[in-house]
Amino acid sequence: MELKGKIIAVLPMKSGTSAKGDWKSQQYVLETDDKYPKRLLFDVLGEDKINEFGISMGDVLTVSFDTRAEEKDGKWYGGNRAWSVSRE
Repeated sequence: MELKGKIIAVLPMKSGTSAKGDWKSQQYVLETDDKYPKRLLFDVLGEDKINEFGISMGDVLTVSFDTRAEEKDGKWYGGNRAWSVSRE
């Protein structure tokens, strides 16, 4: 999926350790410039991708992302993971 808009929030970076090793993730909120604006909360996984994308408040971007839902121990979790970002 793809959505174009302006970054209106940059949330604090999260980090941790899993069975696969250390990880970092950062979430952002993008708002479209429509008559009735839509907002997308998405994350970027991996310090290399976070640095590569270099997303800042106010950036106007087109974000390509995948939606996902996962079940663990009877609870469902979901999100939107960005895999490509292009600047306007």
